[in-house]
Amino acid sequence: MIVGAGAIGSWLAAVLARGGADVSIVARGVTSDALQADGLTLLEDDQHANWRLPVSQDAAALPRPDLVLFSVKTHAFADAVRTAQPALAHGPAIMTAMNGLPWWFLDRPGPLNGTRLESIDPGGSIAAQCAAGAAIGAVVHASTVTERPATVRAVKVDRLIVGDAASQTSALTQAFSKCIVAGGVACPVTPDIRQEIWAKLAGNSNMNPLSALTRLSATPLLDDRNLLDLVRNMMTEFEAIGRCLGFQNQMPAQDRIAVTRRLGDFRTSMLADADAGRRLEIEGLLGCVVEIADRLGEPAPVSRIVHALTSGLDLSARFGQR
Repeated sequence: MIVGAGAIGSWLAAVLARGGADVSIVARGVTSDALQADGLTLLEDDQHANWRLPVSQDAAALPRPDLVLFSVKTHAFADAVRTAQPALAHGPAIMTAMNGLPWWFLDRPGPLNGTRLESIDPGGSIAAQCAAGAAIGAVVHASTVTERPATVRAVKVDRLIVGDAASQTSALTQAFSKCIVAGGVACPVTPDIRQEIWAKLAGNSNMNPLSALTRLSATPLLDDRNLLDLVRNMMTEFEAIGRCLGFQNQMPAQDRIAVTRRLGDFRTSMLADADAGRRLEIEGLLGCVVEIADRLGEPAPVSRIVHALTSGLDLSARFGQR
């Protein structure tokens, strides 16, 4: 069951269906209407394919799933979990293919073991509602866009990395990976999914908020000396926090900046949200980093300032939606 039929969720639903999985989708509004009327369409270069999948706004109306996959914005996750509660009640595995850190990220030996992050799971409601199912992480390395409701285009696809929150890889995770591979996408299984999640956040936690604040895409942002210094300082602070958590194999800031440059003049998801006046994923992408720094007693002055400024930008978007 896919919860969240945005660009990534719809793409994953299509890939899984193409790989032979039985897929259903929880969707709302015009997306639900379009999926029911026209099916799910995946565009790849000049090719297109369409699937008629079970779709409903009510999770209880869909087939009972072995796996519930959430692909929503971090600030919408708690509501998505409540929506999916009828499907979660029997204890299926739960996968997150989202930005930021999952609620179970710190459930591991080492500093802050078992700590609940308010920025990720306010009040602990997500952990409580997901307690019955085994947790699986997914890190998406793909660019997809929704061209219209129920129609998604794969712009650039690299791979999907999956792994269990527990120390042992489950048979379900292996089966999921095989379906993704059968659907035409590389899907390695890792015994340390937290390392992959942290590595992706290393870029998202700085480029996303800075691009939203400046309204700049990647190239002009990195070409400005002062802004480049901010990126480098935030990455360096992130590395220090990661070392405190036990992540020793981290890419140095200079190398990560070089990798970011090679991706071209891309627009971050937070920049797109800011331009559209939508809510920002600031707590999920940077607030969690600042909260971890607070709990570790680790100074992160640049990250704190950028977090405060982007939180203000997010607040203005919420005021504008009233």
